[in-house]
Amino acid sequence: QQSGRRYNLFLKRRLRIDKRHQSKDSIFFRDGVRRIDFVLSYVDDLNKEWEKKLERRKEFERNLQKAGLELETEDKKESEDGKIYFVKIHAPWEVLITYAEVLNIKVPIKENDIPSTVENPLDCMLAPLRLPEKVMHPEPDYFTAPFSKEKQELYLINDESTFFSPSMRNRIVNYILTRCPYGTEEGKKKFGIKRLLNNGTYSAAYPLHDCQYWKKANDPNCDNERYTLYMEWARFLRFYKEQPLDLIRKYYGEKIGIYFAWLGFYTEMLFLAAVVGLLCFLYGLFTMDENMSSKEICDPAIGGEIIMCPLCDRECEYWRLNTTCESSEYSHLFDNVATLFFAIFMGIWVTLFLEFWKRRQARLKYEWDLVDFEEEQQQLQLRPEYEAKCTQKKKNPVTQEMEPYLPVTSQAVRFCISGTTVLFWVSLIIASMIAVIVYRLAVYAAFASLMENTQTLQPISGLLTPQLATSVTASCLNFVIIMILNFLYERIAIWITDMEIPRTHMEYENRLTMKMFLFQFVNYYSSCFYVAFFKGKFVGYPGAYTYMFNRWRNEECDPAGCLIELTTQLTIVMAGKQIWGNIQEAIVPWICNWWGRRKARNNPENLYSRWEQDHDLQIFGALGLFYEYLEMVIQFGFITLFVASFPLAPLLALMNNILEIRVDSWKLTTQYRRPVAAKAHSIGVWQEILNGMAILSVVTNAFIVAFTSDMIPRLVYYYAYSENEDSPMSGYINNSLSVFQISDFPERNEPKQNPENFVICR
Repeated sequence: QQSGRRYNLFLKRRLRIDKRHQSKDSIFFRDGVRRIDFVLSYVDDLNKEWEKKLERRKEFERNLQKAGLELETEDKKESEDGKIYFVKIHAPWEVLITYAEVLNIKVPIKENDIPSTVENPLDCMLAPLRLPEKVMHPEPDYFTAPFSKEKQELYLINDESTFFSPSMRNRIVNYILTRCPYGTEEGKKKFGIKRLLNNGTYSAAYPLHDCQYWKKANDPNCDNERYTLYMEWARFLRFYKEQPLDLIRKYYGEKIGIYFAWLGFYTEMLFLAAVVGLLCFLYGLFTMDENMSSKEICDPAIGGEIIMCPLCDRECEYWRLNTTCESSEYSHLFDNVATLFFAIFMGIWVTLFLEFWKRRQARLKYEWDLVDFEEEQQQLQLRPEYEAKCTQKKKNPVTQEMEPYLPVTSQAVRFCISGTTVLFWVSLIIASMIAVIVYRLAVYAAFASLMENTQTLQPISGLLTPQLATSVTASCLNFVIIMILNFLYERIAIWITDMEIPRTHMEYENRLTMKMFLFQFVNYYSSCFYVAFFKGKFVGYPGAYTYMFNRWRNEECDPAGCLIELTTQLTIVMAGKQIWGNIQEAIVPWICNWWGRRKARNNPENLYSRWEQDHDLQIFGALGLFYEYLEMVIQFGFITLFVASFPLAPLLALMNNILEIRVDSWKLTTQYRRPVAAKAHSIGVWQEILNGMAILSVVTNAFIVAFTSDMIPRLVYYYAYSENEDSPMSGYINNSLSVFQISDFPERNEPKQNPENFVICR
């Protein structure tokens, strides 16, 4: 029986091979002439909704054909698993020229004959970083104009089948799909592929990649752009090469092209900040032995004789200052004169970065024909959801045309609900941060008594102080809470933005961006702000300590200062986020596609079709790029807002970004379906967010130098109190500590034991 089954399977495959002589790893219809511009897939599940879905599909496909599109269906028997139907869509010339005019698509009228006069004297030195000219500039530079059906003779139409690039073609087909009706339900006109995907009528809708990424297609008409992108751009070994931005734009569209242009420019600019930050760190490292403060703390005759007051009530004991010798030495790495210079340098760097990017963006805008893009956006980008839900219409005073609109009362109610929801979630973050602070206060005493009484901790007790142990565990706990809240809030933010019914796609993205960024800003940076500006500032003094909720005594900074704790917090959250982000971006899609790649290897090419291969890949999604920007802008905050506490932050960011460019390009080229091409003339609202963070970074770094580091107290001592001309900073430690009579301790604060009968503590 089993051998009979195998024989039948063999016959079935043999029949399928014989049925088609040409390979199914093709981007054309069965005739080998008409190009596949889009693919829809669905599964025929025989449940109670089956008939309704069938009717919707019939009506939708009938209306697509009325719009001029040509369809070809692959039966489920032809698919690998025998369950999925594929509907291949081709846009003929008439449809393309009609919608090219509607979408105001610019096409070539004449090849650019203006000679390029700019010569870079460094070209010879930069040759190893360059890519071949054909990869960098895949097509000649043209003078262009918006397409018009009446003036076809003006355009350079050499071949109708290749005049519109595949990315233009899939953009046109997607425009038709998002607006095509499929019937009336509950008295309302229903339309759009998005709704059909949501209700399960279709399982997927996507344009095709032009070939497999690891080898060129057999078809001589194929451009093999995916293969070129993989070989020249998406492999990590090409990390030192420039990016082929024109090819990225041609294959994926301007929106993705401008993201990679920004990411590449940001990474280039980070190189200078990373070098200066590393030099500042090395200065701290080489001057560590000359630091008078840590010398005095480590000296048994000075630090060993200074008795410090207990750091918690009852359980903690008196301790000698020289027990913090190692942590005071390490704090000098980050808290030195070079830190002040680096904070000033980063204030200048961030301004130069933003201004140079505006210049680079303006150049791209010109090169990619996006100069008058904003006017096009206003007319073209009305969201189908807005048109569907806004049943009322009013005359536009400018265009004199009737347009759908949302009444002011409805807008006000939606904004109130949206604003309240965002405030609730921001409050939730603040509550979670307070919970982490309570954790710090509650476990500090436990760590202090544990480290005093445990002999096994002796070898690391000098480095791992109770403050540092509490700070490290609290930072890790805080990172876990951040990730959980992020996961939950993402879904809430999308839901409330959908509820607001924004008018255009750009408006939708801007609103969602602001909501997500506000939340992420509070989520990621609140703990750093606490350590930098609040911790250790409201402690009180022996005999009159301040308490949170009248129960937990407010925590003090590490004896070496709060700056080393801020550095710890920043390192854990920043490094943790980067590692987690790369795992999510690279490893998860790779595992998900593992099975699909196995099928591709185990089946002959003429069985495992191009549309099935792409169907098995991950979905990039409308918000795919949004998350990429968000990740980078949060990182930008870490390297600008708190850089005075951690000069190595730009170096970490640089190493991450070199990897990030290749991870993003690799996953987009190999692990994801081809995204629908979209236009964009800038990085959008992210520019305003970066400007806001640049201004805030100047303030935060000034505050860190003034209040968190020991820079100002040291300078005051140096100029006002120093008595030793040969060693101006000697005596600083003794001068910075006040004296307390132990006999004045209230019973609540007094330690249980005082075996050495100390009289005073500092």
